[in-house]
Amino acid sequence: MSIKGFIQKIRNHYLTTNLLAMGLVVILLCVAVAISLGYYTHHGENIVVPDLKGMTFEKAYNLLEKKGIFVQVSDSGYNKQLPANTILIQTPNHGMRVKEGRTIYVTVNSPLSPTFALPDIVDNCSLREAEARLSAMGFRLTAPQEVEGEKDWVYGIVCRGRRVSNGDRISIDNPLTLLVGKGMMDDTDEFGVVDEYATPEVGEIDEFEEVTVE
Repeated sequence: MSIKGFIQKIRNHYLTTNLLAMGLVVILLCVAVAISLGYYTHHGENIVVPDLKGMTFEKAYNLLEKKGIFVQVSDSGYNKQLPANTILIQTPNHGMRVKEGRTIYVTVNSPLSPTFALPDIVDNCSLREAEARLSAMGFRLTAPQEVEGEKDWVYGIVCRGRRVSNGDRISIDNPLTLLVGKGMMDDTDEFGVVDEYATPEVGEIDEFEEVTVE
């Protein structure tokens, strides 16, 4: 074998070995990346979200912590039938499957009843309109109280025995009483009008005494 042929054989062997080594390294890198991504994203692993509605936030926190899920308060609502800090809404909803480390966002029950500013009702709308607007806001209304004024026109609002005005913030737990006009006196009502020219009937005594000036 000539020297030139020997050198060429060594070069070909060295090149082949390098190519095989590089291919092996690429394959090992791909396998390592796939395993790492699977471990990082918990590929194939998921957790069923439990039903948290009606639970206190503390109980839900302890339950989810054992499952590797986090819980966070995103909003608050109010339901006077439920204790404070009770979960009202959750996202994602129960029954859905999530990865470990996922955060469940919940709406909890506020310990205080919400307050709303009274709309522009006093001296500005009728009884029917006022009842519709206040009821839509969640206020409870008692029987309206009649006052002097135009019939079924709202002249005031009473809350817990005191007059309140447009813009005042009132708790929805406090009932409201509307002060509405009872209307003008009916035309058929009899008035006590005295006719000074009427002749006294028989049996009546005319107390008018004529005085003659001398």
